[in-house]
Amino acid sequence: MLTIDLTGKTVLVTGGASGIGLATVELFARAGATIAINHLADDPRGEQETKRLAATGFRIVNVPGDVSKGGAAERMVAAAIEKLGRLDYLVNNAGTPIAREPIPLSELDAMTEEFWSTILNTNLIGPFRCTRAAAKALKATHGAVCNTASIAGLGSIGSSIAYGASKAGLINLTIALARVLAPEARVNAVAPGLVDSPWTREWPPERKSDYTERTMLGRVAKPQDIAEVIFFLCTSAAMVTGQTIAVDGGRV
Repeated sequence: MLTIDLTGKTVLVTGGASGIGLATVELFARAGATIAINHLADDPRGEQETKRLAATGFRIVNVPGDVSKGGAAERMVAAAIEKLGRLDYLVNNAGTPIAREPIPLSELDAMTEEFWSTILNTNLIGPFRCTRAAAKALKATHGAVCNTASIAGLGSIGSSIAYGASKAGLINLTIALARVLAPEARVNAVAPGLVDSPWTREWPPERKSDYTERTMLGRVAKPQDIAEVIFFLCTSAAMVTGQTIAVDGGRV
């Protein structure tokens, strides 16, 4: 049960229309915060979820935009801050594995220039763009940033070589940005393991069971499991910055 009252606080969640992002939006909303949901402009779930949550009385605004595009990401952050009036927390959750199925590490030819460019621009440079654009506002409120990394960035095998490299880069970027925004604002990251998400929902049961058998807690994470740690790192943990917390049931 939530005990933190975030009335008057504001949050921008990128990739907030589904999965971990949407669970994070809902958690902050239930605590009383005003949230800006970011999503791709052509994703109908963004407007649908904004309307659904607003209809329940939550304070929600919609800020479509592509964090993988230079200029577009910065304009989206500026629009969010203008609509919110301030910015207390930034959750850099937008990311992509691109492929619908994991790509074996041995398939080097699958790692094309276009594949690398899309992965890095979304998963690594995107969070940098958004944090840079939000830095002044976050320092003014003594706020916090939480990046969604992955255990693929901590040495576990991810969905592809490029994906794992992008998340390892994001973990390193988290440390660098923590130094840059200190002492006014904090920057941390979560590193989820396998999550029950739109991307993994259609995976064969044997692939999921192979994963859960290697975890201490013996189950796949729910988006809410990750959202709870994001919420903690943003709203509490006042002496924690530059850290990445694995949320994987004990896999790594």
